[in-house]
Amino acid sequence: MRRLLPFVCAVVVVDTMLYAALTPLLPHFERAYDLSKGGVGLLAAAYGIGTLAGALPGGIAAARLGARTAVLLGLGGVSAASVGVALAGNFATLFGARIVQGFGSSLTWAGALAWLALSTPRERRGRTMGTAMAAGVFGALLGPVVGAAGSLVGVRASFATVAGVCALLAAVMARFEPSAPEPQRARAALGAVRDTEFLRGLWLITLPALLFGTLNVLVPLALDTRGFSAAAIGGVWIAATAAESAINPWLGRVADRLGPLVPVRFALLGSIVVALALATTEWPWVLVPLVVFGGVVFGGFYAPGLTMLSHAAEGVGLAQGLSFGLMNASWAIGNAVGPAAGGGIAELTTDAVPYVACAGICAATLLLLRHVSPAAVASEA
Repeated sequence: MRRLLPFVCAVVVVDTMLYAALTPLLPHFERAYDLSKGGVGLLAAAYGIGTLAGALPGGIAAARLGARTAVLLGLGGVSAASVGVALAGNFATLFGARIVQGFGSSLTWAGALAWLALSTPRERRGRTMGTAMAAGVFGALLGPVVGAAGSLVGVRASFATVAGVCALLAAVMARFEPSAPEPQRARAALGAVRDTEFLRGLWLITLPALLFGTLNVLVPLALDTRGFSAAAIGGVWIAATAAESAINPWLGRVADRLGPLVPVRFALLGSIVVALALATTEWPWVLVPLVVFGGVVFGGFYAPGLTMLSHAAEGVGLAQGLSFGLMNASWAIGNAVGPAAGGGIAELTTDAVPYVACAGICAATLLLLRHVSPAAVASEA
């Protein structure tokens, strides 16, 4: 476990770094390919679309072939797709490469998180998942750096370097002992999605992806109109993801001690406040602090949500690989719908409308959870 956790953290750092690298480059691609706001949203959603397509295959690979094999396959796909991004000369090629990156990411996340869950005692799983998510958020922190570097030294050089890092990680991964498979048919997932606790966990992965997806499209474009460069936009996201990374291990410990719903309710209340505030202003001196606080509250769902999913999978007898494959699908749905719908609605109306919709979704979730106690969650899991 001492070797496994740092390596899993390194893998998720690279994955989320690639996901977030596009954010500061969105204004560049908007101009380069003459994209509408809806087109920018579609480009931002491509990674999530690929993740959704790879969710069930990734879960099946992690369960049947073993977590290590799933991670190796995923790293190979991500590395190849990064070369595709580096060489892309038009929107269609870039869009396709981002889809392949998302597909590969499904395999690496399903394998890596399943491996952690199987190797960690139940009572410490929240802390472990929180640490893995903190690493993922740290990768999201580095992503804007890669994107900003792409605007300075070229997209080709930046993403070719990332492809090399993925290949190096795969070479190191091959030296680990193979993980034991969890033989199980894919239809076992049908029983899990009828479990209330498992469905709650899935929604708590979908919701922040939806919120971040909307934020990641609208805010960079708003800051660009106020004169922010790609490097400056990347700096805003670095601050936001640094705050999110710092809080995730603590949220995991809270989930272990008090139950996952305690940090979830905090995240819901904070997300409502941030989303409504974002709807009222595009003034940078207010927008930038809101993005930083949004990183804390929007990201506050992940550690408790992963803990809830892992516990619920044990309760219904679902392989951890399949469980995290379904998690990837949930995240991908939110990450595909958030940017595409947020950008499209904003284009037809104003930026305020998708933010208000996000606040409403969070409020509805809080109402649905008002009668659920932490003890009930623990007993269901």
